[in-house]
Amino acid sequence: MSSVFPSAPLLSTTSLLGAICLFSTTAYILYHLYRLHEIRTTTAPTSVNYHFSRKCNYTCGFCFHTEKTSSKLSLEDAQRGMRLLKEAGMKKLNFAGGEPFLYTKFLGDLLRYGKVDLQIESISIVSNGSKITEKFLRTHAAFIDILAISCDSFDPHTNIKIGRGKHGNNIETLKKIAGWCQAFGIEFKINTVVCSLNWNEDLTRLITQLQPFRWKVFQCLIVTGENDNEERKRDARLFLVSQQQWQTFCDRHKHLECFVPESNDMMTGSYLVLDENMSFLDKGDGEERASESILDVGVRTAMIQVRWERTTFLTRGGVYDWTKARSSEGCGTQENKELEW
Repeated sequence: MSSVFPSAPLLSTTSLLGAICLFSTTAYILYHLYRLHEIRTTTAPTSVNYHFSRKCNYTCGFCFHTEKTSSKLSLEDAQRGMRLLKEAGMKKLNFAGGEPFLYTKFLGDLLRYGKVDLQIESISIVSNGSKITEKFLRTHAAFIDILAISCDSFDPHTNIKIGRGKHGNNIETLKKIAGWCQAFGIEFKINTVVCSLNWNEDLTRLITQLQPFRWKVFQCLIVTGENDNEERKRDARLFLVSQQQWQTFCDRHKHLECFVPESNDMMTGSYLVLDENMSFLDKGDGEERASESILDVGVRTAMIQVRWERTTFLTRGGVYDWTKARSSEGCGTQENKELEW
């Protein structure tokens, strides 16, 4: 006897896969909308730069975080501070210096602890690239989301004048590091400081070849107490650019999709910077101030002792897809895109 119910058509494999992809895409979008709302409405230290040492093997003339001390916390104290930050709501931690790769064992231990024990959403490193090895990246790739390399010029003479090493030829080093990042699944990023020595250069060709997923470009910044006069370790006044020079550099490169410019106004007060003692630093206009260490007073108390402008942090694009699970297409061009300041 035939059924009184009409037979339902079976979904084809193609239709089923399409439905699954649509569901997955929708869930991904909803998750990131929720995540962005959560970040915008919280006072948590969403993204933190931890400069665990000031020591560096380069002498960049505009450095805003100079080698005023050679101190570094013990591994146990550094890990305790990282746990306090995670418990306070930190989602992204960036290790900077100085030069982090002068301490590969210490750095490696912090990377593993951050990803395995604390499960921090995103961990990145900023380096001058001179001490990075394939072995280190292969061993620690699972614990690194983003590796940013500081590169201000592809002209060896300019790099030497800036203070980036004795030879100044960084192209082959950058190509090797970019290749390692691609091989080991690490997002490759480039940081550039626009100064009086490079503002008129065109970096388009080699940036496009290196294919960073993000090219962060900073306007040379004076930080009182760090690089503001001849009595300091560095005197960045010689490296400052005018607004017209800054704009000229930006206009020359704004067609690159990976291009992310940050003027002095955008940088000032929009970063949460931890020094080698795990004290927050208030860098920018006026004398640099430091909070008490988060190890002594906790994260919330230390945060209110310095200025952090969350609105500017969000406006400058401080929140982006910062995990290595993202789909990266590298640095292409967009002919009609306007700069977002």
